[in-house]
Amino acid sequence: MSRSHLFPTDGLVHLADIKPRSNIQILWESQRRRRVHWFSECAAEFFGVFFFVFGGVGSAASYHLNPTNTEGLSSVFQVGMGYAMGVLFAFVVAAQTSGGHFNPGVSIAFVLMRRMSLRKALRYIVAQVLGAYVACLLIYAQYRDIIKATEQALAAAGTLDSVLFTPNGPAGVFAIYVTPGTNLGQVFLNEFVCDFMIGLVIWAVDDPTNFTVSPLAAPWLIAFVYALMVWSYSRVGVSTNSARDVGARLMALTIWGREAGGGPYAAITALTNISATLLAAVFYEAVLADYSRTVTPAHADFMAARLAHDQHGQGLPIVDQTASASTEKVVEGTLERV
Repeated sequence: MSRSHLFPTDGLVHLADIKPRSNIQILWESQRRRRVHWFSECAAEFFGVFFFVFGGVGSAASYHLNPTNTEGLSSVFQVGMGYAMGVLFAFVVAAQTSGGHFNPGVSIAFVLMRRMSLRKALRYIVAQVLGAYVACLLIYAQYRDIIKATEQALAAAGTLDSVLFTPNGPAGVFAIYVTPGTNLGQVFLNEFVCDFMIGLVIWAVDDPTNFTVSPLAAPWLIAFVYALMVWSYSRVGVSTNSARDVGARLMALTIWGREAGGGPYAAITALTNISATLLAAVFYEAVLADYSRTVTPAHADFMAARLAHDQHGQGLPIVDQTASASTEKVVEGTLERV
């Protein structure tokens, strides 16, 4: 089977061919691609994690901040759906620009598998953490009056100091904490298993030979594996994303000071996701992947569109995909997604 069949670029229509633009737009897009495309990619990663955190933590705020003790205000199901919808919106808005990592563990795994440079991964990770940080700051600003009312109610009951930096406290809406006396070994196991499972799903939907899932369905599956972990294992304590954890903890430190640091548990939530995601990637590639399988038609179309976009953006002619090894490198460079 030839590459001209797998990655047909003839006949593809570019947006520039059918939608008129001003000269300023044309000039800006040309300069952006050539000189500051890295900024567009980082902005996409920023907003991807922003959506993930804004949806999930915002829903958690509705769940935990309830000074009037109103029943039915929220639920763990709603929190899981908040994270899931955040993931979906992240992919819809930003994945086509950056590849849709939205997770430091994924970016680091791409580096180790030589699908991404270290410098680019570092930029992505900074943008991801910053996205979580800004999202949490905005949620705090939007919920500020309710947070203050909750703190006043806890202070009046004499429990503010003991509750503030726990899963049920105001700071626990943003940064992730465990209750005093919790077995950190059990928490580590819970975090590692959940993150490993998420990593497996990510690599499975990123596999272009996987006939059970198309590129269009991939965001939905990733969204719901995050929701599943929240629904099933959040009571034990689960972060699922190092950028979400570090960004939210930095926000808590900004608002409440050093006491919001989280102690030894902070290291578990910040680092376990990375190691578990790396192990999931290695396991999938070593045990489940098979490079003799054929690429699905849907994935071939997806890759052809990415290749045509890269060539069009660089002003390159559409090349014969059966040509040479140098062409294969161009194709491989377009496969970065999820």
